[in-house]
Amino acid sequence: MAASVPEVSLHSCSGRSMPVIGMGTMAYPLVDSETAKEAILEAIRAGYRHFDTAFAYGSEKPLGEAVVEALRLGLVKSREELFITTKLWCTLAEKDSIVPSIKMSLSNLQMEYVDLYLIHWPVQLSKDVLRMPAGRDQIFELDIKSVWEGMEECHDLGLAKAIGVSNFSTKKLELLLSSARIPPAVNQVEMNPMWQQKQLREYCSAKGIHITAYSPLGAPTTKWGDGRIVECDVLEEIARARGKTIAQVSLRWVYEQKVSLVGKSFNKQRMRENLGIFDWSLTEEESMRISQLPQKKGVSFAKIFGPHDICFELDAEI
Repeated sequence: MAASVPEVSLHSCSGRSMPVIGMGTMAYPLVDSETAKEAILEAIRAGYRHFDTAFAYGSEKPLGEAVVEALRLGLVKSREELFITTKLWCTLAEKDSIVPSIKMSLSNLQMEYVDLYLIHWPVQLSKDVLRMPAGRDQIFELDIKSVWEGMEECHDLGLAKAIGVSNFSTKKLELLLSSARIPPAVNQVEMNPMWQQKQLREYCSAKGIHITAYSPLGAPTTKWGDGRIVECDVLEEIARARGKTIAQVSLRWVYEQKVSLVGKSFNKQRMRENLGIFDWSLTEEESMRISQLPQKKGVSFAKIFGPHDICFELDAEI
């Protein structure tokens, strides 16, 4: 039986709701399209209804194919049962390129709209960047005002039901909000028990911006993540005492912070385990122990884009 996942309303989108747990589709190392498609179909069978992709991940096409197949098989009755997020890549982050960019993503997805369209990173890259890290002469400060106007146009045209950002600091959000006609519905950022983002969460809550956590387990299998979550003694002790996995304890903690989360696993058992966080709660003592864990950011601009001055400046904002 498919699990039931709670939903959260996005304040700036006329009450549009989003499942609080989604499946990420960014695989490292990369997987072939058929493997990705089959994993997404399995996730739909398990109960996932929110899927997170991006132009940069190369997973839009297999996600679109999986949705077509899920509809054919009757796993979902209509496209409207699913919540699809994709993202504007940095080489396309200029006003005149944004509508063509989302249309390209929609073509990949075989869809008429996405539920949420995000600015992937608050930087712009030159169009000749084909792989990361980029050279210093290929990375520029993002023109937030004009790029957000392009995002608003995507919303106005009905190509994106909601628009938002990813990896934005409070400083970048303040700049965006100073000129935005439509405020961002979501800020998707790294967040987990060992990078708790308390200040950013408080700021976004005050502004009506919903936080979605990526790398809720620390992304231990990626080149930018590590094993701090899965190797954490405190989380292991709580998991053992509660008869849960470390992943379930971590995901439950994230959920209890009133944010949504996107986790990535192509393993059938772990997919289902990751949904098993809604029928129990952490105790006050357990939550206190987790709140006192040492904090360290895992995903940095410098790791992704290269060790350049602008990247270090952006990392310093977080």
